[in-house]
Amino acid sequence: MEYHVPIMFSECIEGLNIKPNGIYVDATFGGGGHSRGIIDHLTSGKLIAFDQDSDAQANIIDDERFIFVHHNFKYLKNFIKYHGYEQVDGILADLGVSSHHFDEEERGFSYRFDSELDMRMNRENPFSAKDVLNKYELKELTRVFKEYGELSNAYKLAQLIILHRTENQINTTSDLFEAIKEATPQNNEYKLYAKLFQALRIEVNKELEVLEQFLVQASKLLKTGGRLAIITFHSLEDRMVKNFFKTGKISGEIEKDFYGNLQTPFKMVTKKPLEAQKEELEKNSRARSAKLRIVEKI
Repeated sequence: MEYHVPIMFSECIEGLNIKPNGIYVDATFGGGGHSRGIIDHLTSGKLIAFDQDSDAQANIIDDERFIFVHHNFKYLKNFIKYHGYEQVDGILADLGVSSHHFDEEERGFSYRFDSELDMRMNRENPFSAKDVLNKYELKELTRVFKEYGELSNAYKLAQLIILHRTENQINTTSDLFEAIKEATPQNNEYKLYAKLFQALRIEVNKELEVLEQFLVQASKLLKTGGRLAIITFHSLEDRMVKNFFKTGKISGEIEKDFYGNLQTPFKMVTKKPLEAQKEELEKNSRARSAKLRIVEKI
């Protein structure tokens, strides 16, 4: 089974406007699909790829133009400087969970399996989804489900989980489903499960906090004319990326100069987010919710 099918491959590679001698970053290496596409366009240039998951190391590209960094992309600035570069010509990030993670039962990312509730991107992290479910208090659990899962019944779900764990720990998918069955709709349970798993995964991996740190660093590292391409998969991260691309601020707060012109470090390359074409969706249904936004540093 393929580790991960690169989403909107040609759109990403074209959108980066790759210079043969440029320095590029693939912030989410995974199976290396996008990375290979970037390297194919380089001559004397370099590609620095990040991935915190040890499984991704099996896909490392044996090429003198390639540098692999086994760390979270929130350390982008540190490692770019460590490898001797002050700025880069382009950065790509695919924020989706890889097919590998969804399909590996033991990783606990998918509600399709009755597996342990893990969800750690970095398995050296001692904190997993089980810890969220068994240790968080009512207020914290409600926040996670409401903010990261956008669940309207977040409080009720949190109550049921806390009630259930007074007698039994919640360690597996079936434990969780048993705990929340009273609040689970009969005919639409998978929508609830998907939102719940998304909320837990975001909390375990601190995904939105990491994304915020990454965006701020990426903006400073890009050369003038350099491009930043990001693929998002849900509204929370897409909203953050959209706001940052438009204003240069995570908050999306607009600043104007004396003449009323918008102050932003970027020029939009994609006026609207690009989405996967029909042919790609037929081969990879997981691309359905993907949105690709690209900007150029002014």
